Amino acid sequence: MKWGLPVATVERLPRYLRCIELLPPDQPTISSKDLARLSNMNAAGVRKDLSLLGSFGIRGVGYPVDELAARIRKALGLTRDRDVVVVGVGNLGSALANYGGFGKRGFRIVGLYDADPSKIGSTVAGIVVRPVGSLARDAMELDIAVAIIATPAKAAQQVATLLSKAGVPSILNFAPTVLNITGNTYLRQVDLATELQILSFYLGGDR
Repeated sequence: MKWGLPVATVERLPRYLRCIELLPPDQPTISSKDLARLSNMNAAGVRKDLSLLGSFGIRGVGYPVDELAARIRKALGLTRDRDVVVVGVGNLGSALANYGGFGKRGFRIVGLYDADPSKIGSTVAGIVVRPVGSLARDAMELDIAVAIIATPAKAAQQVATLLSKAGVPSILNFAPTVLNITGNTYLRQVDLATELQILSFYLGGDR
């Protein structure tokens, strides 16, 4: 359990919020059964998760949609915008910088960094790419909430260590390597190759 909520609950809350945001704008309430169906969960699990946000459901009616969304956003810390930087402006980093969905969720990409001299000074999504060497100073001067690592695997650990020492509180790593982080920095890993390998298992084949 971290910050008052079980990690598993925290990981499910964004799924609930996404489902709620797709409801018709004039729908006033949603039942745990309907939310479970939309989020591919079970109703008992949904009720258990939502009970951790306080007592506000109405038996036989459901949860007020607006209040439920507000409580989930508050629990996730989405009541304010968060500044994000991307380190590594290759194909993936550029795609992340150009993706407009982050801003709609309250995450503003405010900085792009790369070690390639040919990329430094160029503009991606309206942001000038800065050298990685300036990242530590910028991290201390700016209110960076999240750093996304989209570098080659061999550079990722050095970047992660730099970010952690600079006090960046959260890192989302897309580089295909396992990182070691010390201190209070929270790390999450998105390994696309691993996910494809897991899918390959379910495809069956020569076993």
